Amino acid sequence: MMTPRTDHLIDLALDEDAGLGDVTSRTIFSPRHRSRAFIEAGQELVVCGLDVAGRVFTRVDPALKVVPTARDGDRVKKGARVLSVAGPTAALLTAERTALNFLQRLSGVATLSRRFADAVAGSGVRIVDTRKTTPGWRALEKYAVRCGGCCNHRSSLGEHVLIKDNHIAAAGSLARAVKLARAAAPHLAKIEVEAKTPAEVREALRAGAEVILLDNMTPAQVRAAVKLIDRRAVIEVSGGVRYETLRDYALPGVDVISVGALTHSAPAADLSLTMLPARRAK
Repeated sequence: MMTPRTDHLIDLALDEDAGLGDVTSRTIFSPRHRSRAFIEAGQELVVCGLDVAGRVFTRVDPALKVVPTARDGDRVKKGARVLSVAGPTAALLTAERTALNFLQRLSGVATLSRRFADAVAGSGVRIVDTRKTTPGWRALEKYAVRCGGCCNHRSSLGEHVLIKDNHIAAAGSLARAVKLARAAAPHLAKIEVEAKTPAEVREALRAGAEVILLDNMTPAQVRAAVKLIDRRAVIEVSGGVRYETLRDYALPGVDVISVGALTHSAPAADLSLTMLPARRAK
């Protein structure tokens, strides 16, 4: 995940937090003052973002030496150390908050994703994310979803055709929206259509949709729609699915359940940095 976009995000975050310098650390510690520290988990979690956190430290000062002691995607227990860092004390403290912000956010997404993935294990249903991501963070948050054992839906509007209610309203009908999309879309593009009622499911089937998104239906309505579709299209369930109701929707015949909460509602994971006794320069 270390791309120019990620480096840009890191630079923006550092400029936001330390663009004017770190007056506290710079006034207390000389450039020769050295310290060691480690980041540990304050809860059981799925760790994600270690490379990003490490890059934060080295962007502040290349003299900081970072050693991950876990890997992205690892489940770790409370108290487990996931990264150590050593070097100039002032630089280490300047980078601390920004490094933790990335690590806590991405580990939070990965941890929540693991809960959802575990909840449907053995059902044959895949849990996927949505585009409800933090602006600018989409690639990182979708990476965290994968680290947690779930899968990615489209990452941008340019990846495949997904005809939703507003497209249908603007086009005049579901059938017309599908017809127009099929005429102009790349020949390999699948057509996915959102359906809220049995009538819309039938219309999507008649229009030749390859994927039908059952939106905001109850489990009973999903069960009826699965029977109606009868394997003539890939079935995605979306809208109103919570962790508590997930198994109710992981029904035979359902292929995918999309859950925006994986990214838009994941709580930050509990991780903290602890300084070890400093080595003072003579």
